[in-house]
Amino acid sequence: MSSNWMLAPLATSHKTPATIKTHPPKTLIVGAGLAGSLLAWRLRQIGQAVHVIGSSRLPNAWSVAAGVINPVTGRWMTKSWAFDTLRQQAQFCYQALEKQFQKSFFNTIPLTRYCQQPDDVKRLGRRRRNPRYQSVIGHQHSAGTGHPTLRDSFGHFDILQAAYVDIPALIDCLHRDFTQQGCWQDACFDYSALQYQTSQSTWQYQGQHYQRVIFCEGCGLQHNPWFRDLPVQAAKGETLLLRAPQLALPTALYHHRKWLLAYPNGTLRLGSSYDEADSSPLPTAQAYHSLLDAFENMTAPNTTYRVEEQRAGHRPTTPDSRPILGEHPTASGLFILNGLGSKGASLAPSMVEQLIQLIWQKKPLPLEVDLQRWPRTSIP
Repeated sequence: MSSNWMLAPLATSHKTPATIKTHPPKTLIVGAGLAGSLLAWRLRQIGQAVHVIGSSRLPNAWSVAAGVINPVTGRWMTKSWAFDTLRQQAQFCYQALEKQFQKSFFNTIPLTRYCQQPDDVKRLGRRRRNPRYQSVIGHQHSAGTGHPTLRDSFGHFDILQAAYVDIPALIDCLHRDFTQQGCWQDACFDYSALQYQTSQSTWQYQGQHYQRVIFCEGCGLQHNPWFRDLPVQAAKGETLLLRAPQLALPTALYHHRKWLLAYPNGTLRLGSSYDEADSSPLPTAQAYHSLLDAFENMTAPNTTYRVEEQRAGHRPTTPDSRPILGEHPTASGLFILNGLGSKGASLAPSMVEQLIQLIWQKKPLPLEVDLQRWPRTSIP
């Protein structure tokens, strides 16, 4: 991994670093999900004036996100891209927010993954012999030795450094803080009202001038006339909130084809579905039954449960499963931060830092996340 990914811990002071000029022109941030809210918070922390526009009436991903940080994912048990750096930066960020708001958002948690077939056991053996996985894969356990209420036909193993972030609670705190500071506008953004003022080299919106506009709209990118041709695809995900007292699961994450997050209050979050074809914001019966089938297949026979809630949201994904950051190639002052997909909780803090370093310190982005990796023809 290139050295420009090795980021220093987030400062908790509101003093402005010497590398950034004081009293700059205001920055407009469009979109107030996890990426946009963290970006606005971080910029205010380093002395930047910001204005944030986002609509509470539009569908979003953050209000339904479980905020899971999992270093080993997928059928092939692959270590998540850039996990070591992303995990460290995420912890710095969320703990700084916890200190500011005196609330808990970031929760380290045990994670157990259950093998589903003999090939999983063989693959696990190879992963445990690989030095890259030593920091994220722990002990291997024999079949039948797991929690008695969960099926354990082929054994299970511990995944290290897992966590979950209470994203709805975090963003609620940030939105309240932005409101108190007078920098938050709960409204739909009107793209036609954003005009470039050549005489002042600024972007004008609703009578205000901004040196830069940063779009963090997630799946709303499809309506953006400057960036909508970038390959961001909406992938619908649904989860269920359950109660199953007889399981008596300790607070932890359990991965058994689907993941099951056992909260301290006894509820269980089960997720998640994945559908690139469904654009509706509403929960579906198909996902409901599919998730319950997975739950019944992972738990002991005759386990009783009650569904308390079903949530649905759309994640902004990209063809290479990497975020998209950078400045528009021809419209100076327009930037994008998007494509965090299902890993927003781990990706957002580092991506915010990367974009800040690009804009204020002229530090080039890694090609892995730079929008320039897509052909110029895809950007109007």
